[in-house]
Amino acid sequence: MGEFEVHRVRFFGLVPAGVRCLACAPRGDRLALARTNGAVEVYNLTANYFQEKVIPGHEARVVEALCWTAGERLFGAGLSGDILEYDLARLCVAHSVDGGGGPIWSMAVNSSGTQLAIGCEDGSVKLYQVVPGGIQFERNLDRRKGRVLCVSWHSSGSHIAAGSIDVFRVLDVSSGQTIQRVMVNYHVQKVKRECIVWSIAFLSNGTVVTSDSFGRVQFWDWERGTLLESHTVSTSSVLSLAVSEKEDSIVVGTSTGATYQFQLLPVKMGSLEKRWVRTKPFQHHTHDVRAVAHSSTALISGGLDAQLVIRPLMEKVHKKSYDAVLRKFTFPHRRLVSCARKARLLLFQFSQHLELWRLGSTEETGKDGEVLPLCRMPEHLVQLKSKGPEHIYCSCVSPCGSWVAYSTASRFHLYRVHYEGDNVSVKKVPKVPKLLLPAYQLQFSSNSSSLFVASARGSVHMLQLLEPGGCKHVHTFRPPSGSSEAVYLLASSSDGHWVAAVGGDWAIHVYNLKRFKHHCMVPMYSCAVTAIAIHPITNNLVIAYSDQQLFEFSIPEKQYTAWSRMVQNYGLHKVWLERDSPITHITFNPKKPSHILLHDTYMFCVLDKSLPLPDNSDLLINQSTLKQLPETARQRQLHAFKICKKFQPLLFADLLDENCLVMVERPVMDYKTQLPLPVQQKKFGT
Repeated sequence: MGEFEVHRVRFFGLVPAGVRCLACAPRGDRLALARTNGAVEVYNLTANYFQEKVIPGHEARVVEALCWTAGERLFGAGLSGDILEYDLARLCVAHSVDGGGGPIWSMAVNSSGTQLAIGCEDGSVKLYQVVPGGIQFERNLDRRKGRVLCVSWHSSGSHIAAGSIDVFRVLDVSSGQTIQRVMVNYHVQKVKRECIVWSIAFLSNGTVVTSDSFGRVQFWDWERGTLLESHTVSTSSVLSLAVSEKEDSIVVGTSTGATYQFQLLPVKMGSLEKRWVRTKPFQHHTHDVRAVAHSSTALISGGLDAQLVIRPLMEKVHKKSYDAVLRKFTFPHRRLVSCARKARLLLFQFSQHLELWRLGSTEETGKDGEVLPLCRMPEHLVQLKSKGPEHIYCSCVSPCGSWVAYSTASRFHLYRVHYEGDNVSVKKVPKVPKLLLPAYQLQFSSNSSSLFVASARGSVHMLQLLEPGGCKHVHTFRPPSGSSEAVYLLASSSDGHWVAAVGGDWAIHVYNLKRFKHHCMVPMYSCAVTAIAIHPITNNLVIAYSDQQLFEFSIPEKQYTAWSRMVQNYGLHKVWLERDSPITHITFNPKKPSHILLHDTYMFCVLDKSLPLPDNSDLLINQSTLKQLPETARQRQLHAFKICKKFQPLLFADLLDENCLVMVERPVMDYKTQLPLPVQQKKFGT
């Protein structure tokens, strides 16, 4: 693997936002997630759960509910009182409609995906028709006192169940009247506190399932208004509830961080009588589980600890595959850190500000694994605050460290940074070109003379940077066949001849920067692209996909390289392919052209193309483990993949020079100490 001097950075103070709500697409291939900061993310379940789309948050938008409607359209609603439709191609809000009932606490879609019901602060349930280009108000249902915290449709579309404080009611959609009202705390003696119905589900057989602040999951006969079953699962609130498509399984989340599965099982073998049984408890979260979802093969939960957990249902998985892996996602599948190699600077991206840091330095040398003392400490140079409620989409610092750029939904900002000794000054570049906003990715050229801006409809803008502080638009590249999707990944070549762009349709286009025209398109592959980079010497484009496959494409020759074809014929190691964390960054060592450096959240890898690929019988082991083996055993384990798992969770890694690496970590416990205290649980023996 070679020896590197490593700058181990742990001062990136990122605190990921908690998960507020989840929604599975009707076909089960996508999962939408909303965070407490208003950001919305879309995960592709068929592409190894890759986070393929991110719509940044907004200070005035708190999303309380998400719904997929017919035609794979995504709607959200929240405490701002607006119903939003998201444009998943341009990654922004397409339409916004005032709900007319104050803050919206809940929203549900009917089984055909054509009507939305919203539960409002004023106690009303309102119906909206999903129409081309937006939604249309249909009618108000019976209004009662008390906010409507949860709503659920019956599969026939004829009735809606709505939960409030101390009560839930069933409404007839055709007449708009309340036809049943049930007190949920009626069976509790001497109730001194109100009971909040946090979540509700209306099953096709007429059973209404509620979860409440008393820690109960209850099953009701709505026509008679009687309690069928009651299960106390927690000493605190049961906050969320989701039902499987076949209505034979339910998952609930609690404020203690636990999730539970209920299954509808026969009372005894061969019996037709069935009852709901709590079968599986899980403790994957430390804080409130505010959102749960139930796919055909997994239980999905999201907590205020920012974790998205996918727990496979092993009885539904018939062969070993990606569906059989327990997954925990905390950090985005996009980079929030950029590096100025020449100036040894790091730019950290937060939701509403940027931080520019200078790395520390040392004059000492030492042995492998030794921690060296710093002669100069890391220095926080600049903080750039974004004005307004919009969150930052993307940011970048130039290799020389003299330019910083970032974009929000409606504004693009470019700054010139001047260094005079220990003094740093920042000047905003006036009159930047009016581009097609927002920008989804920014990339400076290797000589810091140009800036590439990823935009909507597959377009890439090229800006020329001018001294002492200005810029002008040079050209806009567009795919020949057009595209409706935004570009989310960029890579430029060191010689200034090429730029590669990846759009939301997973197509990779390469453009010639000297002739200002489209050069070629990489053959389409069936998975999402997670990272790309262009080799500084060979101009080969290295591509990482969400199924962990690696390809190398020769840009000058417009074809896959011989090494890439060999990899596809021989196959990558099964342990490599079974990883569930996507490659998020690729770089190279110009002094060692055969080396490809790449990383995901849990490992850093040097891939040496000059060495043979490992067989499935070989051990794909950590370098620290390999060093403990005898020399003869190490020689037997000699293959292309050199893996290091010392740095976790790894948000960014890059090569500063041939012997120096920078690794940016964000230990989980560091950010969890900044979260609100969780509900304390009594543990045995304490």
